[in-house]
Amino acid sequence: MSSVDVTSSSLLFLIRGRLAAYSDLIKFRLSALVTFSAVFGYILGDRGVFGWPGFIGLILGGFFISGASGAANEIMERDLDKLMKRTQNRPLPLQLISLQEAYWFTGFIAFLGISLLWIFTNPLTTGLGILSMLLYVFAYTPLKRVGPIAVFVGAIPGAMPPLLGWTAATGVITYEALIIFGIQFVWQFPHFWAIAWVSDEDYKRAGFKLLPSGGGQDLNTAIQIMIYTLFLLPLGLLPSYFGLVGLNSGIVATVCGVLFLAQTFSLMRDCSRKSALKIMFGSFIYLPVVQIAYLLDKMP
Repeated sequence: MSSVDVTSSSLLFLIRGRLAAYSDLIKFRLSALVTFSAVFGYILGDRGVFGWPGFIGLILGGFFISGASGAANEIMERDLDKLMKRTQNRPLPLQLISLQEAYWFTGFIAFLGISLLWIFTNPLTTGLGILSMLLYVFAYTPLKRVGPIAVFVGAIPGAMPPLLGWTAATGVITYEALIIFGIQFVWQFPHFWAIAWVSDEDYKRAGFKLLPSGGGQDLNTAIQIMIYTLFLLPLGLLPSYFGLVGLNSGIVATVCGVLFLAQTFSLMRDCSRKSALKIMFGSFIYLPVVQIAYLLDKMP
């Protein structure tokens, strides 16, 4: 192998490493899921000629705002991330990206995301995007060490993507928009608490207090997870009831809700990490499956 080939291979390896580090910094997979939820809201809210500029602007702007929120979160928690096994390999604890570099990059993509929403969607969507970012970074992130109120606060920006999509398509907040916001808002609670249960040991190292009922892995916490999951059953039927989508997706949402709820009974029975892990994976499956069902049911 020639020296040119070695240099090219080394450069390619370096570029891949940098891209991987930045991907971790913006929490790429989470940002992609957030963007999907925004796309879901846009398509569901569209009532006429599909607005491609707004759609593309929403995808790019929403992704950059979500990425900036994730990066800012990692900047603020960089010392805490060193204490947890699940986060100790992030780019800032490993110093794969300098702190100054992370600040500049985060500021740039936040500005880019806001600009794209402003130019290609509307002021309402832009304002909601900014509000979501501010709540996630400056309210939810510090509150994680205060108590489970952080879950309630975090559920607001967590449920914002479909609302952003709806307002990008329509320019207004309607009761239909609040329904799809409400479904994702309530879903956050079993989702967050299942993750907090599974990661309890790690979270305690960092001083995070997200579990309800005094932070215990006990029956009281399991009951609260069950109650919020139970709320998803009637909420999942509201889009069909109000004619936003057809009956088929309502049936899918109900079946998914029942299966999701069934997992909480196992947690109530044994209060085990294994049962909490099933709820966590169930939450990852429930939301995209239900949202895809709504989209398919809306299509002619």
